[in-house]
Amino acid sequence: MLAPADNPILRLTFELSLQVMEFVEEMEKTRRFVLAQQVLRSATSIGASMREAQHAKSRADFIHKCKIAAKEAEETEYWLLLCQHASTYPTPATAVFDTLQQARRLLARIIISSKQNGAQNTT
Repeated sequence: MLAPADNPILRLTFELSLQVMEFVEEMEKTRRFVLAQQVLRSATSIGASMREAQHAKSRADFIHKCKIAAKEAEETEYWLLLCQHASTYPTPATAVFDTLQQARRLLARIIISSKQNGAQNTT
């Protein structure tokens, strides 16, 4: 089974991982192994954290895992921007940045709504 089509964040983060895997292959062709591994680790960690969040023990645990995914998204953007601005590195495809931004926006909405729903349930 791939990413569930009915879960937008799992679908988006899975697609991002696939896109980054392709980009990392290009980086490795130019022997940029260290940065390639950084990009790969942080990008794939976003989806892994969100899959973990699907089995959270509590709302707080769910939010925590989502925040970890959001932090990994920030780190991924940093590594991709380094590649984009370094003249001797391959440039990431625009689609990678677009998918990452979509995932970041959706993660932010998930975190905010989860916090709000938790606050409403305690009153």
